Amino acid sequence: MTQARRAVAVSFIMAWNEADGGGSARAAERALAAFRRELHACFTARADALFELCDAVLCAAGPVRDLARLSLIPEFRRGHGALYDAVSAGRTDFARLRLAVAGLALPAWRDGGIRLAVDVSAWLRPEAAASPGRMFCHVHGRGRNPGQRIPGWPYSVVSALGPGPSSWGVLLDAVRIGPDDDETDLTAAQLRGVVRRLIAAGRWRPGDPDVLIVMDAGYDPVRVSWLLQDLPVVVCGRLRAGRALYPPAPPRDPSVPGRPPKHTGTPVKCTDATGSDGAAVRAQAAASCGPAAVTAWHRMHPKLIRCRSAWSAHPPDQELPVVEGTLIRLAGHGKIKRMWLWASEPAASPAQVTRLWQAYLRRFDIEHCFRFLKQQLGWTAPLIRGPEAADRWTWLVIAAWNQLWLARPGAAALPGVRLPWQPDVPAATMTPGRVRAAFRCARETAGTPASPPKPARPGPGRPKGSKNTRKAPRQPVGKRNLKQPKQTPKAAAG
Repeated sequence: MTQARRAVAVSFIMAWNEADGGGSARAAERALAAFRRELHACFTARADALFELCDAVLCAAGPVRDLARLSLIPEFRRGHGALYDAVSAGRTDFARLRLAVAGLALPAWRDGGIRLAVDVSAWLRPEAAASPGRMFCHVHGRGRNPGQRIPGWPYSVVSALGPGPSSWGVLLDAVRIGPDDDETDLTAAQLRGVVRRLIAAGRWRPGDPDVLIVMDAGYDPVRVSWLLQDLPVVVCGRLRAGRALYPPAPPRDPSVPGRPPKHTGTPVKCTDATGSDGAAVRAQAAASCGPAAVTAWHRMHPKLIRCRSAWSAHPPDQELPVVEGTLIRLAGHGKIKRMWLWASEPAASPAQVTRLWQAYLRRFDIEHCFRFLKQQLGWTAPLIRGPEAADRWTWLVIAAWNQLWLARPGAAALPGVRLPWQPDVPAATMTPGRVRAAFRCARETAGTPASPPKPARPGPGRPKGSKNTRKAPRQPVGKRNLKQPKQTPKAAAG
């Protein structure tokens, strides 16, 4: 981090710490104004147009369906040509913007810890044959097509989860997954950057609980925890059905020659839950879906393989490690009829086991965030060709969401923004839709650092009746670094 960026981050974090201590609407207004000034400074080209475009997204009366209609919002004081020019030719200092987002106050938990959730959401572009960097994204279908593969841009998003009945969170990072990227290594590098920025911003200090990272079954929590073992984090992820985990191997007998075995004892199979006699924690818990039985095993590890797995990128000259953790099973009704979790804490206490599975259930809050970004803020609505412009628009929508998070206390204190049939609720339970409806008033209080537009004439454009002689080339879809398929004994012999 350079000295200039460090000074900017320190000044911004000091403003946020002032807002944390006050907890009033006035302190929240100052924090919102400070973040808006820092956001404007992160736009290095077409800054005023990009900033007003973000305000247009927040002040629109309804869902954002396309880019052109955002030029009709009064907060965007420029024409539609400047709007498209800002998205396609603008520039954003993503490193500085990530530092600014890390300085925001995170949702407060009773134990003072931080819960992070990482997940992938796809920006589907099935008809954009000229858009590079597309991949086949998994989409949940309906009827006879429960799982579909549609071309698009997948984004890995990290969010800070919050407690309570609300699904608010702070979006900390977003990275587009390219055809040449390994998903596990990219996720580990992304989480490493987020945790380091939180430590630099003072959100985590020595003595605080480890940062808890939760992820769904599409990830390999064992590999991610191995790559992040030098950081103060605990990785908790859901296991797919059919996995088997082994207890620690007994001490080696010196009289027996050969290498000591790694995978001995009766494994715990997730399909039939065999081997439950060695469970270290047995408890009954009350979840939102009803009562559930919690069972945990200490120091359990899976049998790792290289071929066609997350460990294929492990150095070939190094032996695969034995990564021990706590295996947790939740058996209940509804959504948690049977759920298997693995955490990188080798011997979690009953209180830690409760903290782990409850944090994983809060992971579903990021799904509500994705739905609001797509359906209301129009994250995937624009028909953008270039992936660089898609990254710029994605971070602009993330900045809009975080501004809604900052505007909650001010929106709750504004008079006259509540509809007659809406109840009066405190700031902690304000929904993103209600905060967005009141953001125009909050914007007037916080101010705008964007300069007014200068009078100009539009360009001539393409002559009428002419044809496009320079058509964009068609781009392939899919990964370019496919893993080697597993060889059968017959193929290996041939």
